[in-house]
Amino acid sequence: MTHLTGKTAVVTGGSAGIGLASAHALHGAGARVVLIARDGDRLARAAAEFPKGDALTIQGDVADTERLPILLEQCPAIDVLVNNAGVHHRGAMLRHSAQELAEMVSANLTAPIVLARLAADVMPAGGRIVNVASLAGKLPVPGSAVYSGTKAGLRFWALAVAEDLAERGIGVATVNPGPVDTAFVRADLAHVSPISASQPWSTPERVAEAVLAAIVSDRSPLEIDVPYLSGKMAAAVYAIPAIRPVLRPVMQWKGERTLRRMAASSGGARLNDAGGVPQRLGADGCDGAAEVDAAAAGAGLASFSTSDRV
Repeated sequence: MTHLTGKTAVVTGGSAGIGLASAHALHGAGARVVLIARDGDRLARAAAEFPKGDALTIQGDVADTERLPILLEQCPAIDVLVNNAGVHHRGAMLRHSAQELAEMVSANLTAPIVLARLAADVMPAGGRIVNVASLAGKLPVPGSAVYSGTKAGLRFWALAVAEDLAERGIGVATVNPGPVDTAFVRADLAHVSPISASQPWSTPERVAEAVLAAIVSDRSPLEIDVPYLSGKMAAAVYAIPAIRPVLRPVMQWKGERTLRRMAASSGGARLNDAGGVPQRLGADGCDGAAEVDAAAAGAGLASFSTSDRV
């Protein structure tokens, strides 16, 4: 899709963070945007950032997959679908209930697949589906087993489904962010893993640039890692497991230093080891996508993602 003028782009988790930044990038390229999120007040504030009539809002939780057809029926058109929502309950799998684990699978993997299938029936040839996954989906992440698994599943589904969607002239791409610096993350620095924090941080706007690049590209399937070198590092750690014990102490030290600096600039937030605090991302109708995923997670890195749960 080489231009977006006059096109309609649907963004899940579009009321804050990566989702809202992506909506602004799409609007700046000429698209009308449809923002889907759980919180009506946030949606209203997000819509107010756009010229009147350029941003339609739909309140709903895409993790409730049975209601997804109802949500998409409210969209005037779908030329672009950005699956940006997700849920992350951090920590060892056994810390969480079976229902919490199922929630991650539903929001992170089932919802994007269902939304893509529904959108494919109304999306014209030349349409584009972009999934916001994670570098945590490029290799197994201890302490984030289910989250990592769902993001890996999302990546591999997109790579495989490209052939099916090509029959209708629809392209598919995946953006894999590493650490993303947002107000939500800075408000919860006490639970950020130092190893995760050791990686280069991006802004929501930087990830949104990658989302826009994935949309206007003609390549399908396509993957974009943010940052690029962190993606290469993740691939190397996955391919050569012997690297992991060498990298881990260095990354631990670097991450601790980064968190101390961020805490100081954020008013001296108290820091401690990462726990298993449930977090909601801006990708399933949830608000404020802000992902912090270790690029070299195979070295024992915990993946972190945060946003208000509303």
